[in-house]
Amino acid sequence: MTSPPTTLPSPTLPRPAVPPPLGAHLDATGATFALFSSVAQAVELCLRRDDGSEQRFQLNAGEGYRWEGRLDGVPAGTRYGYRVHGPWDPSAGQRCNPSKLLLDPYARAVSGTVTWNDAILGHVPGDADTPSDADSAAFAPHGVLVDERFDWGADRRPGIPQAETIIYETHVRGFTKLLAEVPEPLRGTYAGLAHPAAIAKLTSLGITAVELLPVHQFVSDGTLISQGLANYWGYQSIGFFAPHSAYSSAGDGGDQVTEFKRLVAALHAAGLEVILDVVFNHTAEGNQWGPTLSFRGIDNAAYYRLSPDNRGYVDDTGTGNTFDAHREPGLALVMDSLRYWVTEMHVDGFRFDLAAALARDASDFDGAGIFLEAVGQDPVLSQVKLIAEPWDTGWGGYDVGAFPAGWSEWNGKFRDTVRDFWRSTEGTLADFATRVSGSADLYGHAGRTPAASVNFVTCHDGFTLADLVAYDSKHNDANGEHNNDGTSDNRSWNCGVEGPADDPGIRALRRQQRRNFLATTLLSAGVPMIGGGDEIGRTQGGNNNAYCQDNPASWYDWTLAGTADDLTGFVAALCALRRGHPALRPGAYGGAVADAGTVESWFRPDGSPMTAADWQNLWSRAVTLLLRPTSGVSDDRFLLIVNSWWQPLPVTLPALGAATWTVVLDTAADSPGGPGSPAGAGSPAGVSPGQAVTLAGRSLQLLQASA
Repeated sequence: MTSPPTTLPSPTLPRPAVPPPLGAHLDATGATFALFSSVAQAVELCLRRDDGSEQRFQLNAGEGYRWEGRLDGVPAGTRYGYRVHGPWDPSAGQRCNPSKLLLDPYARAVSGTVTWNDAILGHVPGDADTPSDADSAAFAPHGVLVDERFDWGADRRPGIPQAETIIYETHVRGFTKLLAEVPEPLRGTYAGLAHPAAIAKLTSLGITAVELLPVHQFVSDGTLISQGLANYWGYQSIGFFAPHSAYSSAGDGGDQVTEFKRLVAALHAAGLEVILDVVFNHTAEGNQWGPTLSFRGIDNAAYYRLSPDNRGYVDDTGTGNTFDAHREPGLALVMDSLRYWVTEMHVDGFRFDLAAALARDASDFDGAGIFLEAVGQDPVLSQVKLIAEPWDTGWGGYDVGAFPAGWSEWNGKFRDTVRDFWRSTEGTLADFATRVSGSADLYGHAGRTPAASVNFVTCHDGFTLADLVAYDSKHNDANGEHNNDGTSDNRSWNCGVEGPADDPGIRALRRQQRRNFLATTLLSAGVPMIGGGDEIGRTQGGNNNAYCQDNPASWYDWTLAGTADDLTGFVAALCALRRGHPALRPGAYGGAVADAGTVESWFRPDGSPMTAADWQNLWSRAVTLLLRPTSGVSDDRFLLIVNSWWQPLPVTLPALGAATWTVVLDTAADSPGGPGSPAGAGSPAGVSPGQAVTLAGRSLQLLQASA
């Protein structure tokens, strides 16, 4: 165990007149600083100079384990960090080491990044129980004092109901890095995504919300850096309040805060909501062999879940540690961060990475746990969109359907079932029907609605849509892990050839399969989510885990737009259909959304109602679903007919009383026009009940009732 000296040479700052909020905050004459640590015996504020030197001041011990001070005359842009003097006792979970310059957990902006030198380790290399006396300041990121004033003008949140939301998941850097219409200095930045050319790409699709992969300050692991790779996705957060500095067109130093606010304002002005993918389940400090960058050196046992011997960490995240949102310090930080991004940065919601880890109590997932209750009762956070990735890597960590009312969830069962159905896996029809109709088995209880289900087939993690229909196996050699990383359970089908194909028939089938996936996602009950770039045929060459590929393998290739691989018009027309018809976006269970066994809404290919025995037939691969609104205009009705059999199939329309039905979508029609003009040559203008339409093999049709 180590302890600080009884006296430190640095002067003590004046105590603020009133206890300041945690973090560093500028006012008219200076700044206040406040840090939480229940184990510190002394805390030094360190102001960093350009020559690498620093000026140190002691903070005052306050109530509630807060360390506080005030410094006059300090300007915006000042870089700072903390040195925490306290016990080094790994057996008690205590790892204070004043040789390490620590990032303020509440820093609004961050300067610099981690340089992977042994000095950033709190311990001696190879001995996690012995403290290192090497100074880390030259190799660690620093907090930046920020002038947080910003004129939001007439900015207003779009306020789109969750049931009417259409999400586009994308990456700040990847979306514009190759977009020629954006000035080169702005590509890959917040300003680039705010550029009119980028926003035009988004609005042309008809989506309602942009979900950004992590923009909290994050770290690239040393192993990646040594291989010439980088943490592209951003799931290694170290600063929960700071926009990632590398995405700023002006570099680090505080301007990233203003630039991010301008991005939000620009997206709002275009009618688009902003949802952030946030990573509170772990930090970039890893396990006991990882670096000491912030939380570990401030109050290790307060911020992390420790192993029974206190030397290591509970790892429910696959990253080496699990952030402890079950106890007050960690929970308070998460809640403060979320409220900050809503109130100060004006974002509209959050997608929580590995959310099951946040909702665990001492060990197991708890749907009524402290974190979920805290969010649910919060007057700010309960009013924004809350989306869970409802699993983690710990025991019993697959919790799809277990989150409370007010939350939506990434529906992994929708993804898996829809992939299986369209590759013609036998015995999937009943489950496919359940997923398309809103997954009532998962969400039809406890006051939840179909909007609890975020339906997706692809996302950042896994194959792109173009690769899903072109590869049977992952091809991750570029990641440097001998193709051992990434899932092998892709549920994909290459349509007969692995990788790129010259055969016109295979290429046509792949386009048709992509249309099937897109149409299924956008016509199912729930909240559809589109993977960024899927509309233009973005490919990663079969890499299903491109987390480390900050290069053209991940960046959006906009030269695909306008080619045969471009389905932008198809997506836009589907979004327009969905937004224009309540029957295609039901807000409640019942009516349009029926269980698979409800005969009034489901019909066999011969037009008669489905029976319980029909659902059990392993070879059944086709069905007709009646879509009608749960309230409102009763004649806004559609028939959705699906056929995952590889041969054409005649389908008789059920006797439902409509005068005629018009085919408004046929995924077998290879037309760039999308729904509205894609029915294909020879499709009937109107079909009466009792008449038949013919579905091509592996295709979908949508018919609308007309008087």
